[in-house]
Amino acid sequence: MTKDVLLSISGLHYDVAGVTEEDENEPIEVITPAAYYFKNGKHYVIYDEVVEGMPGTIKNKIRIAEDGKLEIMKSGLANTHMVFEKGKINMTEYETPYGELLVGIHTKEMTVKSEEKIIDVHVNYELDVNGEMVADCNIEMNIKALDR
Repeated sequence: MTKDVLLSISGLHYDVAGVTEEDENEPIEVITPAAYYFKNGKHYVIYDEVVEGMPGTIKNKIRIAEDGKLEIMKSGLANTHMVFEKGKINMTEYETPYGELLVGIHTKEMTVKSEEKIIDVHVNYELDVNGEMVADCNIEMNIKALDR
C-alpha cells in the first residue's frame, strides 16, 4: 500500500431508548486524505480532523493489528485512546473542550479485510458514557491507496 491513502469513515449510532427521530440515525461520514504505514504487523493511518466552529484540529492515529485489535487515538481539541476488541469491554477517558467523559466500548463484532491496495474495517459496538448505556454503534472504515 502507498503512503498516501484516502480514508473513508462512516459511523452510525442507534439510540438505545429508540425514541430518536428517524433522520437522527443518518450515518456520519468523513472522507479525507491520510498517511499510511505498516510496522511490526500493524497498519497505521494518520490524519487531521477539523472541528467546525472551533480553532485547531484533532490529530487522529488509527492502529489496526492483525490479531483483531483496533485502536483510535485522538489528541488536540479532543484526547482519547479507544480500543476495540471483539467480545471485550474497554474503558477510556474522553477529554473534550466541554469536559471529560468516562466511555465504555463493548465490541460485539469486528472484521478486518486487508488486501494489497485496500483495507476494510467493520466494527459493531455498544457505547456507554459515565456507566450508562447510550447507543449501539457501527463504524465502517475504508482505506484505499492513492495511485500516483
